Amino acid sequence: MKELTEKLANVQTNLKAKKSSYNSFGKYYFRKAEDILEGVKPFLLQHNIYVTVSEELIATDPVPMIKTTATISDGENAIHATAVVGVDLNQKGMQTSQQFGAASTYGKKYALGNLFLIDDTEDADATNKHGKAQQVAQKAKTTITNEQMKKAIEFVKGGGSVEAIKKKYELTQAQIKQLA
Repeated sequence: MKELTEKLANVQTNLKAKKSSYNSFGKYYFRKAEDILEGVKPFLLQHNIYVTVSEELIATDPVPMIKTTATISDGENAIHATAVVGVDLNQKGMQTSQQFGAASTYGKKYALGNLFLIDDTEDADATNKHGKAQQVAQKAKTTITNEQMKKAIEFVKGGGSVEAIKKKYELTQAQIKQLA
């Protein structure tokens, strides 16, 4: 079993599963189960492992629930990860088979993500603005007015953070001393 866990750790560490699909409504790229499987394929022969995905209907009432299991195996040992998703039977514009298909796709993506430790949030490169966001944030800071300074002093006296004030306003050294 130790050998399989080492192989899995290697895949988890080195797997690159790109986000190949684009949501034009939300204006973001996302990853599908197929992207994860495509990223895993180079490791299969290299480590003499295989990956399977299976599904099981585990409930029908009040909502159909599908349990998806992603498995990595070396032929002797296996490691499993699961995801459970509900089928939205009230999804407008979809036939029942499409509703189950959407839930199935979602379950596969998350079971594989759980197995290979893929965080579905934005990755560092996708969120890295290369300093631009910081520049914009600094430009967005305003100088603090006398009235705002009075409120800031009360805020800090009440247990608020000077750092919170510094993030919002451009402060002079004298103003920072006043807050401390």
